[in-house]
Amino acid sequence: MSTKDWLEKDYYKVLGVSKNASSDEIKKAFRRIARDNHPDQNPGDKRAETRFKEASEANTILSDAEKRKEYDEARSLFGGGFKFTKPGPGGPTGFEDLFRNAGGGGAPTSGFGDLFGGLFTQSGGSRRATHRGPRRGADIEGDVEITFEQAVEGATVSMRTVSDQACPACRGTGAKAGTLPRVCPRCEGSGMTSTQTGGVFQMSEPCTDCLGRGLIVDTPCPDCGGSGRGRSTKTMQVRIPAGVADGQRIRLKGKGAAGENGGASGDLYVTVKVTPHPLFGRSGYNLTLEVPVTFTEATLGAEITIPTLSGPKVKLRVPAGTPNGRTMRVRGKGARKPDGTVGDLLVTLDVQVPEGLTDEAKAALAEYAEKAHQVNPREALFGG
Repeated sequence: MSTKDWLEKDYYKVLGVSKNASSDEIKKAFRRIARDNHPDQNPGDKRAETRFKEASEANTILSDAEKRKEYDEARSLFGGGFKFTKPGPGGPTGFEDLFRNAGGGGAPTSGFGDLFGGLFTQSGGSRRATHRGPRRGADIEGDVEITFEQAVEGATVSMRTVSDQACPACRGTGAKAGTLPRVCPRCEGSGMTSTQTGGVFQMSEPCTDCLGRGLIVDTPCPDCGGSGRGRSTKTMQVRIPAGVADGQRIRLKGKGAAGENGGASGDLYVTVKVTPHPLFGRSGYNLTLEVPVTFTEATLGAEITIPTLSGPKVKLRVPAGTPNGRTMRVRGKGARKPDGTVGDLLVTLDVQVPEGLTDEAKAALAEYAEKAHQVNPREALFGG
């Protein structure tokens, strides 16, 4: 992050806290903003994504006591909200004059560089950090296949993951056993190099010699090739919540790859694949079931027995004159919702037309048709 960002951005305003806010208040404010604006909860919402990134940036600075102190001192020196301007032709910027005034004239003082803790370089000298900060571990993605019943009721399943970890042979140094990496001479161990962009300040970017590690390995570890990272395969127990849908993506915080230098672990993203059931289907948190009934049952009415997914059989009353395709509801026999309530079982009736009738049955139906005096159901097709 550049010094320009530090001086122009009001991180307290971004999080909506006072300058005297405690670390707990800052943490709570960030969590609230992150929860409401997380990209997973607001897909395609660029404004929420920007808000989330700004809050994350502010939390990175204000949650670290040392960085917060440097930030406060920098903004106090320039009154906060300072805007950078390009130098005019033939002369230095007002900022450069300020450096000279701070040192009593001439070149900028080293004390000013101490104030900013090596976050930027000054003309006439440089200051670089000599330590690498914590780095968050990578996120891991994987698939897990569960049964239809497990998706409805929830389950704990075993999942095998492969991720990066510190190489056990070199213990993360990247150097062959018996040797040690050396500090990168180009970036002096900071992992960052600076380039002049005009005026006094320089832009920082990852060092191309050490690829941002701050260290150079002359004799690479044969196991990891000098990267310091190895492949870790482990089996973990993953809790699948009740009511999960086929193709749904679940985030398990802190279950990803381990961080570096004390950094937090990444997250595990699990895509759930649900095997279909031979009888039941899903419609949100409701289960669906197609039940065949005879022509006589649909016509005269009947009480039939139907199965449920994980409980005992239940009785269903079919009213007389029920048409084919009617859907009836059995409450409380569906999938469990996040709030603890349960969906319903939606039963669609399929009236079966009899086949292979005997002569007596055909005669009985013919007599029925004669006595029923039913209206021709196709008259409407011809304007009747």
